[in-house]
Amino acid sequence: MTEDAPQTDPEADEPREAPAPPAPSAEVEDAMARAFASEEGLPEGFVERCAAHANLLLDWNQRVNLTAITDPDEVAVKHYLDCWRAARMLPLLGRRVLDLGAGAGFPGIPIALAEPNASVTLCESRGRKVRFLEASVEALGLRNARAIEARAEDHLAEESVDVVVARAVSSVRETVRLLRKVRQRFSDLALMKGASWSREMRAAEREAERLGFHFDTVIEYELPNDLGKRALLLYRAPGGAGA
Repeated sequence: MTEDAPQTDPEADEPREAPAPPAPSAEVEDAMARAFASEEGLPEGFVERCAAHANLLLDWNQRVNLTAITDPDEVAVKHYLDCWRAARMLPLLGRRVLDLGAGAGFPGIPIALAEPNASVTLCESRGRKVRFLEASVEALGLRNARAIEARAEDHLAEESVDVVVARAVSSVRETVRLLRKVRQRFSDLALMKGASWSREMRAAEREAERLGFHFDTVIEYELPNDLGKRALLLYRAPGGAGA
């Protein structure tokens, strides 16, 4: 994320232990089952673990601003199904993935659930959200994910990854500008976008090329129940062997 961290952290004294997940909500579980009813190739227990994370999300959301989407059906489709479909389009096996500005854990948590052989870093600069991510990783028993409190550009200056993914963080232009100083530290950049992706991509075309981000492909898809059009933009970064 691009915003500056406060000089003093009022959240520093908050307990960091992960609370027990809230009691399962039948409403959330039913919504998740409906959302994934027609999906193929789902890992064992994937939908149930997404429901467990959604329960935790909605519980914490009463105290910490994590999501404006609270209707169970919209949560299931707009957060989890969207991230699942994007994850299936990415080569993730054995790769190190950085979720830039992970927020409430999207797309990093569903990616970690979808591909246990990927290593996922949930990078978030805001303390309260990091506490939630830590609680999520512990509650779900995610051995292939970790939450860190840092700016993505600072973390990448010290540690390389294979793929940087971002969802609902900033525009394409702002994202490539943010990563310009660490663009040699990863191979691929995957940006999850909405229906206006083509406008964003055109606006950033010259900037991306100048900074060495080569556009590879776009994959478009639609969410069910008229809940929106989505696109996954894939760029080859200077750190990629084929760039």
